[in-house]
Amino acid sequence: MPYLILSDIHANLEALSAVLADAAGRYDRILCLGDLAGYGADPNPVCEWSREKATAIVRGNHDRACSGMESLEDYRPAAAASAVWTAGQLTPGNIEYLSRLPRGPLRYDDFDLTHGSPEDEDEYLVTLADASPLRDALTAQLTFFGHTHIQGGFLLARRATRRIAPEGVLELEADHFYLVNPGAVGQPRDGDWRAAYAIYSPAQRLVEYRRVEYDVDRAASKIRAAGLPSALAARLYTGT
Repeated sequence: MPYLILSDIHANLEALSAVLADAAGRYDRILCLGDLAGYGADPNPVCEWSREKATAIVRGNHDRACSGMESLEDYRPAAAASAVWTAGQLTPGNIEYLSRLPRGPLRYDDFDLTHGSPEDEDEYLVTLADASPLRDALTAQLTFFGHTHIQGGFLLARRATRRIAPEGVLELEADHFYLVNPGAVGQPRDGDWRAAYAIYSPAQRLVEYRRVEYDVDRAASKIRAAGLPSALAARLYTGT
């Protein structure tokens, strides 16, 4: 049973639609690592899609912020402005949906789903130094995480931690632990503007990293038309 693994959609309906078209026929269920909302101009359509289609999902920090669950004091100006705008756009039902998303890590079958670190949903796992201390804390050999908007992840062996290059197909070895980031659907920050996602095939123990082009002009124009910070539209073109 292959799974479509998505993270950080960020209300980018164009990117999500392109991913779903690219992945059609390759998966049976959809799992999401949070941040449905924030930054983009289509929070309601994305939330409604998730409510109908996502088999399992954990919350992201922007999901909490946009549903009024936390202060925006520590958010950068553009992120705070988008959260305020999004909160004003979301339907009551979608606000309730976001506010009730479970905190990660969430065990699904024999692997975990989390937004940030398995130890702290708001912690970024970017460097080897971030990932290495988690080796003894992991309870599942495979954990999918997001939050950084960087496709790739980490292989944690007994004596060393290695970075995983997001190229092609990753074959999971039984003796190692893996932290796998499918990348961001709606706002990549790894220098590649294309929407990122992954497909996990448990029977073959394979993770396939994928990228797909989408109508970035339309997504950006919607952001500008909504009166959201122009930087949120500009960064879609650069993947940074």
